[in-house]
Amino acid sequence: MRVGTFVLGAQFPGQGQGEALHRAVRSAEVSEEAGLDSVWLAEHHFVPYGTCPSAITLAAFLLGRTRRIRIGTAVSVLPTTHPVTLGEQAALLHVTSGGRLSLGVGRGGPWVDLEVFGTGLEAYEKCFPESLDLLVRWLREPRVEASGERYAFREVPVVPRPSEALTQTGGPEVLVACTSPAGVRTAAERGLPMLLGMHVGDEEKAEMTGLWRRLARAAGRPAEQIADPGHVSAGVCQIADRRADAAEILTKAMPGWLRQGLEAHVTVDGRERRMRDPLAYTELLCGLHPVGTPRLCADRLAATSERTGISRFALLAEGSGDLAATEENLRRLGAEVLPQLR
Repeated sequence: MRVGTFVLGAQFPGQGQGEALHRAVRSAEVSEEAGLDSVWLAEHHFVPYGTCPSAITLAAFLLGRTRRIRIGTAVSVLPTTHPVTLGEQAALLHVTSGGRLSLGVGRGGPWVDLEVFGTGLEAYEKCFPESLDLLVRWLREPRVEASGERYAFREVPVVPRPSEALTQTGGPEVLVACTSPAGVRTAAERGLPMLLGMHVGDEEKAEMTGLWRRLARAAGRPAEQIADPGHVSAGVCQIADRRADAAEILTKAMPGWLRQGLEAHVTVDGRERRMRDPLAYTELLCGLHPVGTPRLCADRLAATSERTGISRFALLAEGSGDLAATEENLRRLGAEVLPQLR
């Protein structure tokens, strides 16, 4: 089982953006010190829900600050960037880091981001598969051309080629954030592992991994790929000596962050959107994920793995909103939970 941390750079009420980003950087550094496997970086634009606007840029910084730990994007939003631009950045980091980058991509949402970056609503609603295919080809082939509806260009060489890295993979792994059957199909038909969000529980995640297997098999993906696809489950982790104390830490801090963060999202076309009740959502997360004593947290992760077949986790550890508490949470995860899983 491989356990990492999910870093949003969340801006809690009363905090500055620099404070949130400093906590994000320290989370990565402490995660490596604590023996965690990976750090997964979120990307958001124009909202305090997450203060990192470029997961691939922060990944570059953290790859330079660390030596062992894997750094992943969760996710780089593909509809707001050119897939070749993202592919070049990922290839560069893969080569220079010795293969420590994981590239998670997703559709994002129908946000004003699409207007600001000039990509338009169509990039979100229709063009994700084409963009994903172009990105994957860039990371796997020596020369690439495009003749699609959205992207068309003459053949050009891939520089730098990801295969130049000192790794056996030939290129960075690519994962796809999935929130619907259509997303699962997109990932499965290409044999790409899924990133599954923290808002859904074991039962729904088990349904999605089962659907992925069936669709991947129908698409003719190799048996070994289907047997061990490498899906990642996002969640929340808060460790305390009593479960009630761990839950109290989150229910005191997270609703304020969720309220101001989620309310700040603006749709590009004025469509209405429903926001979750921040307290109810926090309580839901406490019930779904490893929140409690070290023994409870280990049991919860093991149970999720058994029910879903997923053995990789990205756990939000900054739910307290406090730097010192986040560092302690990560150290306890490494010292008191991981040994019980291994």
